[in-house]
Amino acid sequence: MSIAEPIPGRDTSTSPGPRSIPRVTASGAGPGPGNSGLVLVLNAGSASVKFAVIEPGRGRRVLEAVLHIKRDTGDPVTEQLSDGSYQAAITRILSYLPKPGSGPALIGAGHRVVHGGAQFTESVVVDDKVIAAIRSFIDLAPLHNPANLAGIEAVTAALPDLPQVAVFDTAFHQTMPPAAYRYAVPEQWYTQYGVRRYGFHGTSHRYVSGRAAELLGRPLGELRLVTAHLGNGCSAAAVRDGLSVDTTMGLTTLEGLVMGTRSGDVDPGMFGYLADAAGLTAGQLTETLDTESGLAGLSGVGNDMRAVQAAAARGDERARLALDVFVHRLAKAVAALVTSLGRLDALVFTGGIGENSAPVRSLVLGRLGFLGLAEDPQANARHGQDTAGRISVPGPALALVVPTDEELMIARDTARLIAGT
Repeated sequence: MSIAEPIPGRDTSTSPGPRSIPRVTASGAGPGPGNSGLVLVLNAGSASVKFAVIEPGRGRRVLEAVLHIKRDTGDPVTEQLSDGSYQAAITRILSYLPKPGSGPALIGAGHRVVHGGAQFTESVVVDDKVIAAIRSFIDLAPLHNPANLAGIEAVTAALPDLPQVAVFDTAFHQTMPPAAYRYAVPEQWYTQYGVRRYGFHGTSHRYVSGRAAELLGRPLGELRLVTAHLGNGCSAAAVRDGLSVDTTMGLTTLEGLVMGTRSGDVDPGMFGYLADAAGLTAGQLTETLDTESGLAGLSGVGNDMRAVQAAAARGDERARLALDVFVHRLAKAVAALVTSLGRLDALVFTGGIGENSAPVRSLVLGRLGFLGLAEDPQANARHGQDTAGRISVPGPALALVVPTDEELMIARDTARLIAGT
């Protein structure tokens, strides 16, 4: 187990704030007058635990880092721990917090939980019923929900009196109408097994929708947006009047756009064909589509869009194809999602690729002129991970870059729910 160096004091608020780092204590107390306290935000994955300590009222990060359950030599390492359990990871994270009584209180922990099925339409305070429900969705998110549960259980063991909140990736999309979330499959598959489209990256889509409304100076409740969360995992959503009405991901995180190692949409007939032709099982096929496909499978240079773009620029035909397929599928999805909106006010790019790849944004906008979108090359080159703003020429529909902040969204949900208990 290795831990990357914590990064203190990053300010994520929309207005400047002090850069000093307050000291932290562990406490189960709720927010006091004039002080919302601090929230520990955990995103426990299958190979790492990303964490941050955030002052939700001001949007200021006190501390953030990634602790790796499996050693990855590509990441900066400051120490190696012999115990690779989540409990050890949480214990190490908590060791960064100063002793009680030395500063603002830690009022709660917020957890990203990937799959909440149709049961959770918003974030909730964690209790035994919530834990049981998260466990019941493990079959739908086998790589994510067990890790998310492990994070909750580890915090409970270390700080049993600290309130915890689960923030579900799927919750934001539970406003989709049946026409958007139902598959054309036998009714029993839906009623008995829950086979339907759930959608993911909801916390990010929710955050950037709100920030887009602020940037546009218009109420979110009157906007028609397509939000594109583009990273190693990718999804786009149609957000109408602040509500998700359609999205590209479905029952699992495999459906939809081309991603880093995930295929996105494929013909389901491929399973039967390859079972016969290659002797592959459903499990083997799913694993390959999940971990060896997408940009990595097409390009041959890996799942990092920067490497794909560099190889394409050198004339690598496979990398060029990977870039073309990625852009084609994304532009196609954006256009399709507009049919659920009636009109398009703004296309919002976010996530690692969405925020950092001006070439991808340029290529996508070049295919969407019929929606009234046209790139402003100077603005597109100027805006990105550190700056939000318009990247298209003025018109009835705009394209924006909005850096996402899922951790801040989780922290604010946590503080709000704890204050209400």
